[in-house]
Amino acid sequence: MADHKPLVAARVLGTAERYIYLIAGYVLVVAAAALLLEAVVEMSHLFWQRDYNAAMTHLLDRVLLALMLAEIIYTLERIAHTRRLEVRPFLVIGIIAAVRRILVITAESVGETDLGNGAFQGTLVELGLLTGIIALLTLSLYVLHKTGEGRLDPLG
Repeated sequence: MADHKPLVAARVLGTAERYIYLIAGYVLVVAAAALLLEAVVEMSHLFWQRDYNAAMTHLLDRVLLALMLAEIIYTLERIAHTRRLEVRPFLVIGIIAAVRRILVITAESVGETDLGNGAFQGTLVELGLLTGIIALLTLSLYVLHKTGEGRLDPLG
């Protein structure tokens, strides 16, 4: 009888884990939908105010954030289905996040070209670091693809 308790406990924990992933996924679906709706509403308000740059920057920021959430949802679904943690989706999320930040910084810095300005220099440094991060994450994806690696199997 004592031998069955660990098996039952493991099954209960496994089931609870799957439900946690699924609930987290559903919450993220709602969050992504709300983000997209908010982006359209805010963009229309900014368009009415004729602030086109702010409208497009805000829309771009929110859409890319929604794409990041979609990739996280996909990752949660894969973990719940396969019970394996895959590295590739996290690398893709990192690339999307860095690209998102680059695009937002670039859109916000339109017209700023004073190399003597410390804030502008900081922006250039941040853009350089983000570009390096994207290169490293892309290289990591390439290496994972070539080696066939990228999954962590916590069960075996």
